Amino acid sequence: MEGVGLNDYLLVGAVLFVAGVVCMATKRNAIGVLMGVELVLNGANVNFVAFAHYTSLGLDGQIVSLFVIVLAAAEAAVALAIALNFYNNHLTIDVDKANDLQG
Repeated sequence: MEGVGLNDYLLVGAVLFVAGVVCMATKRNAIGVLMGVELVLNGANVNFVAFAHYTSLGLDGQIVSLFVIVLAAAEAAVALAIALNFYNNHLTIDVDKANDLQG
């Protein structure tokens, strides 16, 4: 029996990425969209770490993945603050109701 290889990790990363894109495209509220963004970033992180482990290209996938996690945390904090402010002004977080933000 063979162990887990690069293709298995890439498949998991692709499934996470596609699930995130579908979540971002189909959800109507801001929290669902943010969850989709996090899934996309986690799918990319799985691919970074897998390529760093299974290739000899000298990639530092763990460092890039850690950087992406830090940026995702900052993005989530800012996006949740925007969502709370939007809810205070409009009493909803439905992204279709954000037409007054057009510039």
